[in-house]
Amino acid sequence: MNKSYFGLIGLGVMGSNLALNIADKRFSLSVYNRSANGESEIVKKFSDTNPSYENIQGYNDLKKFILSLERPRKILIMIKAGKPIDDQITELIPLLNKGDILIDGGNSYFTDTANRSDLLQKNKLYYIGAGISGGEKGARNGPSIMPGGTLESYNSVSKVLESIAATDDQGFPCCTFIGPDGSGHFVKMVHNGIEYAEMQLLAELFSLMNRSMSFDEIANVFETWNTGELSSYLLEISIQILRKKEQGKYVLDIILDKAGNKGTGSWSSKIAFDLGIPGTMMSSAVFSRYISSFKSDRNTLSKKIPFNTIDSNKIDLDNLKDAYQFARIINHTQGFDLIKKASESYSWNLNLYDISRIWSNGCIIKSALMNRLRSLFKNETNLLKSEFGFDLLKTNEASISKVLKYGIDQRIALHCLSSALNYWIDMTNKNVPANFIQAQRDFFGSHGYQRNDKPADKIYHTKWEK
Repeated sequence: MNKSYFGLIGLGVMGSNLALNIADKRFSLSVYNRSANGESEIVKKFSDTNPSYENIQGYNDLKKFILSLERPRKILIMIKAGKPIDDQITELIPLLNKGDILIDGGNSYFTDTANRSDLLQKNKLYYIGAGISGGEKGARNGPSIMPGGTLESYNSVSKVLESIAATDDQGFPCCTFIGPDGSGHFVKMVHNGIEYAEMQLLAELFSLMNRSMSFDEIANVFETWNTGELSSYLLEISIQILRKKEQGKYVLDIILDKAGNKGTGSWSSKIAFDLGIPGTMMSSAVFSRYISSFKSDRNTLSKKIPFNTIDSNKIDLDNLKDAYQFARIINHTQGFDLIKKASESYSWNLNLYDISRIWSNGCIIKSALMNRLRSLFKNETNLLKSEFGFDLLKTNEASISKVLKYGIDQRIALHCLSSALNYWIDMTNKNVPANFIQAQRDFFGSHGYQRNDKPADKIYHTKWEK
């Protein structure tokens, strides 16, 4: 039997589409899916659905799957993050040989990836944590891929990963070696945090316009925006969502207003807390989803608050466009600042240009803005301090302020838009009321404080209750 060049475990939506993508690039491929928990027919169904792919061999037996691969074995794992990954690794280790490479293509937490890498290294095996973005279509036609691990192991699998990735506007693959340890999964985690905020921003724009505009009118506005500097994948799909009908009804009208989440947005928020980076927009987006889940409480409480619009006029669309630009700049600023801080803290030496480049196509947050950032990060490392970012924010501050006032008058919660403006106001104010907080901390906990008229290395304490 001819040995396959590459292996893939897990034939879910992402795994099966990646398998076909790999096979389309003319790599011989072995695929495996467990037989337990009602999954015994998955491999057969995959093979029957794709009979023309003679370069794919399907297996339900893990040992036979491993033996079907040429060495060093290169195996992409596409199963649920967490314990299933650990269980799969435990099952695989006795079957593998020195130098074999496992690639985790799921949304694993970056410290878990680092720990698994250490475990496999002790067994003389390689482990790559590869963030993959693009959803079902991206997996099939070209995703953005963010691999982290050792450069040696990446070079062994780069031929496959780069061939299946999307390409940027220069024809280069949207896949590059990110860095060591769990850095690839960290970057994917931040990608998802930015994604959370971008999705929430569009939901807030929809909410602001929906008070006085039809779905088709809102779609027309988005369509106009999508031809210029605001264009993005998320804006593109929003247009289709607004116009979609089934049996004469807008689908959006029948979707319950409860947003789910898989945890990656909250992970980004948590690590922002740990690293001391204000990831306020992604955190606001996560909390907005949490609030939406309290549907029963919202129904009950809403009956006690009769609402009458104060201003029946349509929102100013020019102001809204400026506010959207403003908030997106802040969102991307916070996301890339988080990556930069992690790179410094963990000694990863991450390249913001490379990251923005591979995010320019294939992934959920691809946009015209990302292409602009790619050019900026050739020479800059801070979007807020760049001439482009600062000038746009300064110019659009008045517009977002007007949009927020309109939202308050209409009783519309604008979690991310308000978070963006608050961040900008604080970051551009010489003085903030943190002195008052520090005085309180010193009062009840004797934590001490620095003085603005004394050297910064001195700590002072006041006896407040004399």
